[in-house]
Amino acid sequence: MRRGKVLLPFTMPAMPGTVGELRNEIVGLDVRVPVLGGGERPYIFLDNAASTPSFLRVLRCLEAFMPWYSGVHRGTGFKSLLATEAFDAAHTMVGRFVGADPSYHTVIFVKNTTECVNKLANRMGFRPGDVVVTTLLEHHSNDLPWRRHAAVAHAAMLSDGRLDLADLRRLLAVHAGRVRVVAVAGATNITGLCPPVREIARWAHEAGALIVVDAAQLAAHRTISMGDPDDPSHIDFLALSAHKMYAPYGTGALIGPKAFFEAGDPDAVGGGVVEVVTRDRAFWNHPPQKEEAGSPNVTGGIAMAEAAAVLQAVGLEAIEEHEAGLLAYAFDRLTRIPGIRLYGPTRDLSDKVGVITFNLEGFHHSLVAAILGVEGAIGVRDGCFCAHPYVKELLGMTTEQDQAHETAVLSGDKSAMPGMVRASVGCYNTWDDIDALVEMLHRIVNREYRGTYLQERSSGAYRAEGFVPSFSPYFPYLDDFAVREKVHS
Repeated sequence: MRRGKVLLPFTMPAMPGTVGELRNEIVGLDVRVPVLGGGERPYIFLDNAASTPSFLRVLRCLEAFMPWYSGVHRGTGFKSLLATEAFDAAHTMVGRFVGADPSYHTVIFVKNTTECVNKLANRMGFRPGDVVVTTLLEHHSNDLPWRRHAAVAHAAMLSDGRLDLADLRRLLAVHAGRVRVVAVAGATNITGLCPPVREIARWAHEAGALIVVDAAQLAAHRTISMGDPDDPSHIDFLALSAHKMYAPYGTGALIGPKAFFEAGDPDAVGGGVVEVVTRDRAFWNHPPQKEEAGSPNVTGGIAMAEAAAVLQAVGLEAIEEHEAGLLAYAFDRLTRIPGIRLYGPTRDLSDKVGVITFNLEGFHHSLVAAILGVEGAIGVRDGCFCAHPYVKELLGMTTEQDQAHETAVLSGDKSAMPGMVRASVGCYNTWDDIDALVEMLHRIVNREYRGTYLQERSSGAYRAEGFVPSFSPYFPYLDDFAVREKVHS
């Protein structure tokens, strides 16, 4: 009788111990991409605020797990039992990463931070007259979900892009007795600024409100602690996304009190959320299963946990120190470029993660981003970054200008859409990456770029004339995904 192959225990690579070793942990760091004029150049990734690359150790973790992949929580076979053990342990690891108390908090895996905030907004049980106090600095994910359920008041920003803390306190006083939630970003995705979350938490609790922290932009850069639930400055709810912390496999995590999620009905129902169902009644499971309807993203949760383990092994304090050095170097060099306008503070960078937004005088933001990518092989991002009110405020747009742009966009013309260019660094970026960015920006300012760029009015994006690279040589599986015309003989 022929026996099947026995899968031996998988040997994991050594855990990195220093920030310097993290550069060897980045999947895709050594790829080369086509550039205008022919040839290829090493790709420089400066779009970490949107989504980070994967840690190699995370990829290896999934390679080790995939032969054992199975449905969780309801299977009786060895694979299902192993997968369940790994998935449950992943919840525990992510909770540990943010300083959660396992006896008080629960960790719920969802798709991303956006789903986290929507779940909370759906589950909050708002009553008529309730108010959510948030800020002008928020990503749409920490603004729009609240608007669907309650009145929303936005605290203003100061002239340097920082949160106006006095205005936040004013709003708490104005809406005293009606504020249910204070929703604030741990770090903004536009300027990288980090409001004093624990201080804001204390103000929220004094006002009788719960605090929700969007930590998507913070988690890979700073140590996070939920705090003791008895501490007036503790965080009630925390949301974060794995794709911004070197595990881009489709998972986010919502951490909050078990008691909150024990009460009431889950916002999504189906398989896994129940203990028992009759013809006319359903009895809910306990969190986190109660809030993870359907077959969960087991691999994504495991990937997030391993990424958290890597970040903790190296130390968020060491990562913060490295990125602070990168920022200081970048701003020193960028401020010397003629005609550049940098948004947010440029000197005191102590309360800022690695996000740099700017414009070049006389150049559309999309044109700058296109040249950087097509000729410099530098990946950045441009636009309003899902934070339109904040960007427009930083740009100093008037109400009339805003209305004119709104009319144009709704008519299908985004050619004059306001925006900025954003370069964002991660734990693995180097001074050489900054030098390459600065060199290309000097070339743009001096009009030494080689391409002719045409703008698409419908998208606002610029394309280099005659530059149409083929992606299939770099990712051959595209041929499998393509729809082929059937040839009949």
